[in-house]
Amino acid sequence: MFVMDCLGVNEKNNLTIGGVDVAELAQEYQTPLYVMDEDKIRENCRCYTGAMKRYYDGNGLVLYASKAFSCLHICRIAAEEGLGLDVVSDGELYTAIKAGFPMDKVYFHGNNKTEDELTLALENNVGRIVVDNKFELSLLSGIAGRLGKEVAVSFRIKPGIDAHTHDFIMTGQIDSKFGVALETGEAEEIIVYASQLPNINVVGVHCHIGSQIFDIDPFLLAADKMTSLIADLKDRHGIVISELNLGGGYGIKYTSSDDPVPYDAYIKSVSEVVKKVCADRGVTLPKILMEPGRSIVAPAGITVYSVGAVKEIPDVRTYVSVDGGMADNPRYIMYESKYDALPVHDPAAKREKIVTIAGKCCESGDILIKDIAFPKIDAGDLIAVLATGAYNYSMSSNYNRIPKPPVVMISGGKSKLVVKRESYDDLIKNDI
Repeated sequence: MFVMDCLGVNEKNNLTIGGVDVAELAQEYQTPLYVMDEDKIRENCRCYTGAMKRYYDGNGLVLYASKAFSCLHICRIAAEEGLGLDVVSDGELYTAIKAGFPMDKVYFHGNNKTEDELTLALENNVGRIVVDNKFELSLLSGIAGRLGKEVAVSFRIKPGIDAHTHDFIMTGQIDSKFGVALETGEAEEIIVYASQLPNINVVGVHCHIGSQIFDIDPFLLAADKMTSLIADLKDRHGIVISELNLGGGYGIKYTSSDDPVPYDAYIKSVSEVVKKVCADRGVTLPKILMEPGRSIVAPAGITVYSVGAVKEIPDVRTYVSVDGGMADNPRYIMYESKYDALPVHDPAAKREKIVTIAGKCCESGDILIKDIAFPKIDAGDLIAVLATGAYNYSMSSNYNRIPKPPVVMISGGKSKLVVKRESYDDLIKNDI
């Protein structure tokens, strides 16, 4: 019935998440409200770490991708579950530092890291810097020299693969702002150059071909190309690459029409490619890293809204307006992303009418779900938009000076606040 397996219905005929009544959560914490099932998040973490142990004999590390959802509590969960952390900004890095995350398991990404960001990373002994370009490499070498440190680096590679996803979330093709191209020889050139620099220790290569991908073939092709690059570097230049980061991008089920490949199957199939190329080319199997962010947290989260005006335009459209919108979930206005939603009371009710769920922001494009079949809905009702655990809170804004919603985690049938609702004073605290 549900696209998320952590949802249910209780004796009051109310939607539950992690066994907790969503209507009661809305009453306690008010709406709009992000709710996440911590037990489901941990289960997803263990799915990945278990698969890495099975298919890579423990020679691997799962990196939680902070950009999907970052706060102190999720950093602590990742650390407790034995994951590393992928960060892409000084803010994400600072959050990890304050959470007490082990810095040797932090990998710092980004296509335009500043001198201040790199300095913060080196001063805190971040495990790896994932270098994007030659300018950054030179900047990093200089900072490392001034600080008297040797820096372990990996290189972001564009393997030249069409990932069959939305253009805005394709990142592995040659026309991308990320990384250096494999097919032009740029990648090999910068790695050879880096291996000759003082204070730089080249240990890895990295790729990320896109997000929300349902086809397994692009991942297999990326694994083949990246492992072959490792072999070429050894054969041609004597450079030994000990880490291969194959990124993330595994699709999740947002609606009933989505059909993701089981994550264990992704990892098993990719491992077979990597092991075969290593055996054929006579190179040692590198340590394997991967960066599942969305697929760990997205299926564990919902956003709860209160319905306000219901506006029926005869023969045109019915708008159901809620007390949130693009400020707490901008993915529709950015990508026309599709979601499912349910009434909190009687979630199995017959879906009898096509409606559009709209937000409260002063933008015509402020839509959460366009043309969804929905049960009868009235002002004051509660609805839950599903699978919002990733790229909702992390992309939220204060557009129209709207305070950001809180985040509540569910564990063991109990709720706890992990991010407070912003106040009006929070909105003006930096104003002068």
